[in-house]
Amino acid sequence: MTELKPKNFVVGITGASGAIYGIRLTETLLSLGYTVHLVVSNAGWRVFKEELGYAVTDREGLLNEQFGSYPGSLLYHPVQDIGASIASGSFRTEGMIIMPCSMGTLSAVAHGSSDNLMTRAADVMLKEGRPLVLVPRETPLHAIHLENMLKLSRMGVKLIPAMPAFYYGPATMDDLVNFMVGKVLDSFGIEHTLFRRWGDEG
Repeated sequence: MTELKPKNFVVGITGASGAIYGIRLTETLLSLGYTVHLVVSNAGWRVFKEELGYAVTDREGLLNEQFGSYPGSLLYHPVQDIGASIASGSFRTEGMIIMPCSMGTLSAVAHGSSDNLMTRAADVMLKEGRPLVLVPRETPLHAIHLENMLKLSRMGVKLIPAMPAFYYGPATMDDLVNFMVGKVLDSFGIEHTLFRRWGDEG
């Protein structure tokens, strides 16, 4: 018998505000034993520094410190590496999540522009019919944003805007972040206990 390999997920983190969403998603997938192929845009690295206070000069060292203790495997791919495994449809993955997703990246995906690894990997999901989840984080939205999101929705892309709920009584920022990550995991049918569901006791 061949040993089953851990499932591969692609996670993209762009320069939209809310880098903590992508960090928590990656942590959660790794804690569940999955393999995560991580792509961070250049603007995403800047948001790591501005919002989270991370020292980003040693990028791989930072990622190892942040994620190295989890049971899953992290594979980091520079955004310029268009020859990475995830750039090919022959490389099997369970799907891709871009969290948070800037409107620039969302527009590129909607129009088939794949000039970097982030948008190429998303294009692979579309052409191979694999799940693609985008978590847009922008407000207010103008007509072009909405038209691009409608176009992607009609193509089967799942859009989960960064709109945390309050019915479960969140008490901390972590609660709000966990809710959004939980909603993404729900879209893949991954069991979790990141938030209390409506109707659950407690």
